[in-house]
Amino acid sequence: MKTILYNTQGKKAKEIQVPAFFEARVREDIVAKVLEAKKGVQPYGPSPVAGKQHSASGKVIHRRHVWRSGYGRGMSRIPRKIMLRRGTQANWVGAEVASTRGGRRAHPPKPISMINSKNINKKEMQLALISALSSTANKKYIESKYKSLDKKNLGEVPFIVESKFSGMKAREILAGLKNILGKEIFSVSIRKKKVRSGKGTARGRKYKNNAGLLFVIGNKEKMKTNAFETKKVSELGVSDLARGGLGRITVYTESAVDELKNKFESKKK
Repeated sequence: MKTILYNTQGKKAKEIQVPAFFEARVREDIVAKVLEAKKGVQPYGPSPVAGKQHSASGKVIHRRHVWRSGYGRGMSRIPRKIMLRRGTQANWVGAEVASTRGGRRAHPPKPISMINSKNINKKEMQLALISALSSTANKKYIESKYKSLDKKNLGEVPFIVESKFSGMKAREILAGLKNILGKEIFSVSIRKKKVRSGKGTARGRKYKNNAGLLFVIGNKEKMKTNAFETKKVSELGVSDLARGGLGRITVYTESAVDELKNKFESKKK
């Protein structure tokens, strides 16, 4: 498969042959499996040490002739901490258990038992990454991910640009991308941030961001812009390429494509 290599002005420089992984079969099942395993958000529930951050050493001993014994005091057998002590006398306060002030909940959800700990085989991970890369060069997946681009002219995919892009200023990069992608694709490619509606604004999730475009650069290249997300080849993962579904709009530099080609060809040998 051939595609267009764009120059810094967003015009056709030449036609190039793309690597084989851009034409590989997209394994949606393997990609979904990897994305599920990569989820790292803690499930609903309290902190594992909630209600236990205190100086109580445990249950009070109820034996005679033992220091700090509760023998003969008529106290319940719950964990206690000493607030004041005078000789062998101590002012005890219950702690930790649900019936005490500042204690833990009686039967809280157990987040530790729900935290994701799935593992993925190396060959499956590589297959998922190849599938995610292939979906960025497949118009069917791009149109299904971005409903506003359905039945629109997407041009030549994958979008590959000259490596000089990485050394340009932010406004020059945006001007070049606008010429390459076109007005309609460019409008959904730039990161947008807006205030969330509803009660979420008061609960630590005030803003909503879209994923926007992904710009893949070579390991030795640098790009300074906040208008879209940039990733080096060594940092590129399935969750970057398939966030929110397969077919994310992705732009590759020429050196990034060469490095990806060397990466997969060296593993085959």
